[in-house]
Amino acid sequence: MSVEMKTTGEVLTAYLSGELDHHTAVAMRNQIDSSIELNMPTMLILDFSGITFMDSSGIGLIMGRYRVLSKSGAKLHISGVTPQIYKVMKLAGLERLSVLDETSIINR
Repeated sequence: MSVEMKTTGEVLTAYLSGELDHHTAVAMRNQIDSSIELNMPTMLILDFSGITFMDSSGIGLIMGRYRVLSKSGAKLHISGVTPQIYKVMKLAGLERLSVLDETSIINR
């Protein structure tokens, strides 16, 4: 599990990799939240292209970041999801909270 953070202007991108489960979600959340607090972005992009496995903790991670961002009016964008993860996110209704663009789906 790792998170690489990159800031470009007012956009903060979190490149997630490895497994996203209840063991790793807390560390990912803390790292992302620290970067949000430090950089105060107008948009956060969660890049899932490096995620090899995700359970419901991933949904919680996304929903929590949405709540953090909504306090400042910032937007959330999700990219680089596999078809399986996209299906889970869509079923969870995450497209109502963030941009969940089908063009960002990657096939492995």
